[in-house]
Amino acid sequence: NVAIIPARAGSKRLPGKNIKLLAGKPLIVWTIEAAITSNLFDVILVTTDSEEIANIACAAGASVPFLRPSELSTDTSSTNEVISHAVDWIEQNVRTVSCVTLLQPTSPLRTADDIAQAMNMHDTKQASAIVSVCQTEHPIQFCNTLPIDLSMAGFIKTQDNKRSQELEPSWRLNGAIYIFDRKYVSNLTNLYEQNTFAYIMKRENSIDIDQELDFILAEIILSKPS
Repeated sequence: NVAIIPARAGSKRLPGKNIKLLAGKPLIVWTIEAAITSNLFDVILVTTDSEEIANIACAAGASVPFLRPSELSTDTSSTNEVISHAVDWIEQNVRTVSCVTLLQPTSPLRTADDIAQAMNMHDTKQASAIVSVCQTEHPIQFCNTLPIDLSMAGFIKTQDNKRSQELEPSWRLNGAIYIFDRKYVSNLTNLYEQNTFAYIMKRENSIDIDQELDFILAEIILSKPS
């Protein structure tokens, strides 16, 4: 049962985000500490191409047994490839993997309890996979694409032109937790099948750090009295 935390150095929108300080702590450390506190994993492995990230991750208690090859550290490198590489290393050097938990460091407010509840759901339902979601911030019925002339003709369907509380709630992937059986390694595109279930998280735990505004929101949430 392994947790894999992918953290490459490159980030165009927010350079150095994986080690940017959030409430006085490098971003990646929030995820490492949640994984350790959950007490669920035989291996907590950070896969990175950065010596600096590796040193911070090791100091926080994660394992960083290799630096990720450059061909897996580009803007076009897929999570599928990165996970496959990490699992191959674990199986060649540690032990056979039965279950993988992907924890992205850009979800720092996901808690150890979130991880534990998602894993409990995986076990209780005998699921092939669990994927975390949260409710959309706005009704999806109020969203659409726009043509080049910005015309809003037909933007909202007549039957959906209601108060938001009258519409069916919708959910989105929040990127915080992916738990999946070994069979999905190298095959993540097929994750959303009959035996995959959603673990619903609070919106405030679902902040995904992609730009400076996300950092500001996370700081505000963390500053609130518990």
